[in-house]
Amino acid sequence: MWKALHQLARPERLYQFSGRLVPWFAIAGLAALLLGWVWGFGFAPADYQQGDSFRIMYIHVPAAMWSMGIYASMAIAAFIGLVWQMKMADLISAAMAPVGAVFTFIALVTGSAWGKPMWGTWWIWDARLTSELVLLFLYMGVIALYHAFDDRRTAGRAAGILILVGVVNLPIIHFSVQWWNTLHQGSSGILQQAIAPVMRTPLRWAILGYLLLFVTLTLMRLRNLILLTERHRPWAIDVAKRGEQA
Repeated sequence: MWKALHQLARPERLYQFSGRLVPWFAIAGLAALLLGWVWGFGFAPADYQQGDSFRIMYIHVPAAMWSMGIYASMAIAAFIGLVWQMKMADLISAAMAPVGAVFTFIALVTGSAWGKPMWGTWWIWDARLTSELVLLFLYMGVIALYHAFDDRRTAGRAAGILILVGVVNLPIIHFSVQWWNTLHQGSSGILQQAIAPVMRTPLRWAILGYLLLFVTLTLMRLRNLILLTERHRPWAIDVAKRGEQA
């Protein structure tokens, strides 16, 4: 298994493998997202308390969930990069970071928009909101570190350390509604029995769509980073020439 992973981690092979996966994940992600949004925004009934304003959850909840999921994935890649010195693991983390930052930003903006009619304010220094904002700053710090060093190995090591240190924020985000007195509603049961199936099912499709979108964007960014890192290698030069001719 390790031999197969090391073979796949070769830049040229990973570049080609990622390129084969991108169309499949993109099509599946678009289909899942459209199904979830069309069903949720167009056909799910209005909530008996929140009315139609609850529909923003089809944008907010998947973004909030995967903002943490992406960071956890980055932490795994960073750990592999630091322990086993796999260069491609650092590039994978670098590819994920901007996607995670955008998801976190979407979660914060839509959360504020959802909170306005519910809480009467756009923002409050609630434990869940504040820890999610800290997550956005962590993403921005990781991105900044990747661009702060000319040496890619040094940049990857510095960013990897920050990623692993920042993992402590994930349980704080998740359990904040239980540990502190917070306005934010609890997350338990939102995918189970807390909401009616006619509302819950499109939410699940939207969550799947966000996941597939994340994988698609990460693979696309990873291919660009591999070409940038390997730009002096003959295979990368050949790929660039074919792209110019196309």
